[in-house]
Amino acid sequence: MGVRLLVLTVLSVALMVVDARFALLKPVRSQMSLVLMQTYWITDLPQRLFQGVSSQFGSRTELVAENEKLKTENLLLQGRMQKLAALTEQNVRLRELLNSSALVNEKVEVAELIGMDPNPFTHRIIINKGERDGVVLGQPVLDARGLMGQVVELMPYTSRVLLLTDTTHSIPVQVNRNGLRAIASGTGNPERLELRHVADTADIKEGDLLVSSGLGQRFPAGYPVATVKEVIHDSGQPFAIVRAVPTAALNRSRYLLLVFSDNRTPEERANDAAQAQEAEDQQNGTAPIVPATVPKPAFVGPPAPAATTAPAPAATPAQPAAHNARPAKPAVAKPPATAPSTAPTTTRQREQ
Repeated sequence: MGVRLLVLTVLSVALMVVDARFALLKPVRSQMSLVLMQTYWITDLPQRLFQGVSSQFGSRTELVAENEKLKTENLLLQGRMQKLAALTEQNVRLRELLNSSALVNEKVEVAELIGMDPNPFTHRIIINKGERDGVVLGQPVLDARGLMGQVVELMPYTSRVLLLTDTTHSIPVQVNRNGLRAIASGTGNPERLELRHVADTADIKEGDLLVSSGLGQRFPAGYPVATVKEVIHDSGQPFAIVRAVPTAALNRSRYLLLVFSDNRTPEERANDAAQAQEAEDQQNGTAPIVPATVPKPAFVGPPAPAATTAPAPAATPAQPAAHNARPAKPAVAKPPATAPSTAPTTTRQREQ
């Protein structure tokens, strides 16, 4: 054993000297490195397998957690997008209401739909304005497109509105194109109205706009009600069948307009306008001497009998006595002069 060890030691030293001095063993060293690399790979395989399995399980857990987090964020973003879309539509509807209210001559107030009648055979809605807000029975209600109905029931803070399409509701209308008058009645279908008792020879056709005529003393004149969709002429019947589609979005509108009509007579309107003008003139310091609403005799009448002051003729000769430049004339001692003659005499004496 000692001899073998010695031989191997000498051989190893000789190989190191030859490898350091000469390049003869370089190809051998390259081939040996390839063999040893495979050996290193095989011996390191268990450790790499363990690390791979651990990383796979750890990565999957992290991916699952990240996936859940992304799902939650996506859900929140979708909810915000839906809210943004609702706010955008609400903004559009409010702008439409503002644009429509600018075309309305009467005073209007915005209301919001808060409920619907569950009975399928009645078309009624509930709004968030009531008697405390000045709402009255029969008050017209419209949206951005046209008339919707009228208030039929009042509560302190809410009101019930009967829609145009209810079977118990009718409204006098006229064709905007030629002024033809008719009665539009509800059919129970939220997308259809019918015109009653329209003569078969009447000048009405598809596409005509129907507006409120104001003859019922309930709805103001000129508001859009419906558009004619179908006209059926039957030679055997005296009346034509006319169907129309409401212009208002009865099933979709959420924000409505309450119309406060001006029921004053023309005289009352003129009186109120004159009083308002008088108050404005008084504030500006340019008030007229005689108000327009007060008759003139109220100012002119009282001074006429005030000329009954009999001592006026006696006071007339008293003034010449103070002036010694002129002698007293007998004309002053004549019978008492009337009111018209005293006025110029007094003026002449004041000038002297």
